[in-house]
Formats: sequence, structure tokens, C-alpha cells
Amino acid sequence: MDLRIFTEPQQGATYDTLLTVAKATETLGFDAFFRSDHYLKMGDATGLPGPTDAWITLAGLARETQRIRLGTLMTAATFRLPGPLAIQVAQVDQMSGGRVELGLGAGWYEDEHTAYGIPFPKEKFARLEEQLAIVTGLWATDPGKTFTHTGAHYRLTDSPALPKPAQPRPPILIGGHGATRTPRLAAQYADEFNAPFVSVADTETLFGRVRAAAEKAGRRADDLVYSNALVACVGRDDAEVARRAAAIGRDVEELKENGLAGTPAEVVEKLGRYGAVGSTRVYLQILDLDDLDHLELISAEVMRQLP
Repeated sequence: MDLRIFTEPQQGATYDTLLTVAKATETLGFDAFFRSDHYLKMGDATGLPGPTDAWITLAGLARETQRIRLGTLMTAATFRLPGPLAIQVAQVDQMSGGRVELGLGAGWYEDEHTAYGIPFPKEKFARLEEQLAIVTGLWATDPGKTFTHTGAHYRLTDSPALPKPAQPRPPILIGGHGATRTPRLAAQYADEFNAPFVSVADTETLFGRVRAAAEKAGRRADDLVYSNALVACVGRDDAEVARRAAAIGRDVEELKENGLAGTPAEVVEKLGRYGAVGSTRVYLQILDLDDLDHLELISAEVMRQLP
């Protein structure tokens, strides 16, 4: 099972902090560094010193790291036009030597749109579907040919479809809890389906829907990677778990119920239950970005025990 580090910088983090965590991610043997794409804090956090842009951050990290994969959970389709987004991702992929992955979602947090003057359309899912068609279509257009798209929300005419990413196509991640439209989009466009912050039982249900949609679309269900995103709070003993839970303003029992919390042995056991229903990759949501000892513990005592 791959373990990836997933950060929420809108809660309060500078680029320098993110760089430190990304370098630790690489040094400690984790598979990837991912970040959210938000412009406004959530809950009681101060959000200071203010938001960092997801793709500007990843561009910087692309030049400062050598091995780890880099990506978003999830880029908000409401934030960017699909043509410029395809250019941004392709350029960062080139800058990283082909290590970028694009998680793309519909966008949902209305307050951050109104806070920064970003339109918040009523119909978001149809826009997301067009964005997926455009971004992947631009990347797939052969050099010297052009790409045209005429849709209800976006129109592109004779685009040169440049630049190209370093990879033939950066992996596309789609996630969520939807029962019909999300599995259909994942089956059509995704290389990976992510089940965010759900139980083992709900994970099995969500994976089953995507597998069925893939087979209905004429695609092998096993062509997709199936993953989870889960908050992490690991400690050498109960006191350390409690200290880390308090630092992020969460209750230990709630974290054990809804995330990966406890001693390394407890977390390995729970990861095994997710693995048993088909999860081969977990994004560890790390909320205290100053606690690098947390990453060291997970690397030394959790990751080494996983198959």
C-alpha cells in the first residue's frame, strides 16, 4: 500500500512550511506530496498568513524535489478555465520531470468564492465534465494538430493544444461520494478513484460503484487505482496520540472512528481493513505541519509494516 502525504494549507501555512514538509515527505520515503486547493480557511483556524495557490506551490516544489509525485486533492474546477489549467498542469509536469497528478473536482465551498470574487455557478457538475473532456483532449491532441470543443459552458476553437506534459498523460484523480454521476466520470476519465474520509464499509460501497461503472463503460475495473484520504493522528502511546489530537482540535475517539488514529499497531491494523476492500493507496491528511516527528513516526513504524 502506498502512503502519500496530504496537506490543507488554507488552514495556515507558508510556502516555506510546505517546502519543508515536501522535503521530509521525500526523505522519509513517502510516495507523494499532495495539497488541497482552497483559498479560505475552514473552522476555527486563523488561516494566517493567508492562502497559497495550489499550482504555484506545486511549481515551486517541482524544482525543489526529485522523486515524489505531486498533485492536488482536488483542484476546484470553479477556480480555473480548462484551457489555462491544461497549460498549468503540463508546465508543472515538465518542471518536475513527469511527476504530476491532477485531482479535479467540481468545487463546493461557496464562501471562498465570494471572498475572492470567483463566480460560483449553480451548475457545477456539468462544468466539471466539460473540463475533464477539454483538459484530457488538449493533452491527447497530436503536435501539429488542433483541438476544438463546443459545449454548453466552454468553447475552444482550433487550439494548438500546447504545451504537452512530460508524461503521455498526467494521471487524473476523481473522488467523492456520488452514487451515479461520479462513478460514471471516474470510469470515463480517471486513472484513480479516491474515497475521501469514509469508513471501510462506505469505501467498499463507493469502490463497488466505480468498478461497476467501469465495466459498464467497457473498461477493466482493475485499470483504476482505488484510494482513500484519511486524517492521521499517530502516537507512540496514548499520551502522544492525545497530544497530537489536541494540537489539531480533535477528539481521540472521533479520530479513531473516522480516521487513522492510535498507536502504529492500531493504524496498521486499520489500514489492513481498508486494503481488504480494495484500497491500495492512502492519502494521510496531516493537519499539524510543524510536527515533522509525526511524519518520522509514520515512516518508521507504520509504513515499514505495510505490504
